Amino acid sequence: MTIRAYLWGMRTSTLVAVICLGLVIRYIDPIKDGLLGQVLFYVSLFFFVTGLATLFLFWIRRLFSKNETAYLNVGISFRQGLLVALAITAMFILQSLKLLIWWDAGLVIVAALLVELWFLSK
Repeated sequence: MTIRAYLWGMRTSTLVAVICLGLVIRYIDPIKDGLLGQVLFYVSLFFFVTGLATLFLFWIRRLFSKNETAYLNVGISFRQGLLVALAITAMFILQSLKLLIWWDAGLVIVAALLVELWFLSK
């Protein structure tokens, strides 16, 4: 798979995810639909943030690396996009449970950074 095909696939899936997120926000009532409505919201939010963060981080990496290691940047950007999406989704879940305090958000961010540092050290 070429980088161009991967990026178009990521753009398309991010567009689909943002449409799904908009439809979930518009048509699903989390109180009436219960757990299913909440799960659909968090899953569509996760996929949207993953795609958006991956595309943004790849663009930043390509801007600074002058296209020298494009294949390596794709994998790193995707992993970091997943970690960003996981952290944001975890903070949304904590907020919905009324457990989010500033130091909880800090712990979630530090956990994501530690996981990334572990991957970078390998």
